[in-house]
Amino acid sequence: MTFAGCHHCLLPTSGLFRNNSSRSETVLLNINDFGAKGDGFTDATKISGTIFAPQDPTVWDGLDVHKWLYFHGVKHLTLEGGGIIDGMGHQWWAQSCKRNESNAITFHKCKNLKVRNVTLVNSQQMHMAFTNCMHVAASRLTIIAPADSPNTDGIHISASTHVELKDVTIGTGDDCVSIVNNSSRIRINNIVCGPGHGISLGKSNTYAEVQDVIVNGAILFDTENGVRIKTWQGGSGFARKITFQDIWMYNVSNPIIIDQYYCDSRAPCLNQTSAVSIDNISFRGIRGTSATKEAIVLLCSESHPCQRLYMEDILLVSLSGIAKSLCWEAYGASSGLILPPSCISSDETIIRHDDRSNSNKLVER
Repeated sequence: MTFAGCHHCLLPTSGLFRNNSSRSETVLLNINDFGAKGDGFTDATKISGTIFAPQDPTVWDGLDVHKWLYFHGVKHLTLEGGGIIDGMGHQWWAQSCKRNESNAITFHKCKNLKVRNVTLVNSQQMHMAFTNCMHVAASRLTIIAPADSPNTDGIHISASTHVELKDVTIGTGDDCVSIVNNSSRIRINNIVCGPGHGISLGKSNTYAEVQDVIVNGAILFDTENGVRIKTWQGGSGFARKITFQDIWMYNVSNPIIIDQYYCDSRAPCLNQTSAVSIDNISFRGIRGTSATKEAIVLLCSESHPCQRLYMEDILLVSLSGIAKSLCWEAYGASSGLILPPSCISSDETIIRHDDRSNSNKLVER
């Protein structure tokens, strides 16, 4: 594993390498201890092999449970290798309702970051998170966890800008890629996703901004969702200028979905009038098979309808009957072949909020 540009990287971990001790402490890695020679000629930055987390979650008692491998405020860091990062998450998943899991690796407030040729498996929770980062290039990554492992997002992007993911293979128990909270200029190219919950944007009942996102070239199979935008009622802010294009889906339960009534609480969520605004969203060249009849679901807020939605060349066939589309307060346009037929209402039919009390209707086709 290579940590170029980071001669002393503080990893506030609860155990960096597999061991039988009941407790590990923060580890400061000095590459000189691993045979590094700064002679100007030898590449002495490589540490090869597998990094294991402790198997026992109690090792984290008294420590920051949210951090295992953690990079904070590093500039011009390159992490690469061919090695494996193993979160040893099985015991964490068994206690997922009782403990807050740790992310396997987090980059926080990093700039000009490169991550490539790394495999992550069985994270305690999210495998790789970029938070408050700028100018990130991540490529040739493999991320694997069982389909029933809880909250094991592959790559999580939060409050970050200018992030590029390319040539990534992810199969986990949650979102392959999740993008939330004030993130922009995100580019995702050539991703394979499955199993998992698909590619998701949003999930906030506070203020959030997500914009300028392009997912270009993806294969999704056996996932709970395909491409999804989800928001809680009661949130504010916007999700806009987002494009999903050239995507193949196989046996995906909800291939195209916008859900502004998202609720993952055990108790029913209250109806609220405020909502995240969804505007200028495009779905182009999306084909494949749906595991459910409702291949397209666009459920938008009554107080903040989705606007400027656009569909082009959509061909989704249901494996359980005739495919349908379902829309609520979804406005925009479509062109080319759309199957199932588009249920988006024309932008021209948007009625002023003051006069819409009797006009809301569910459109199903």
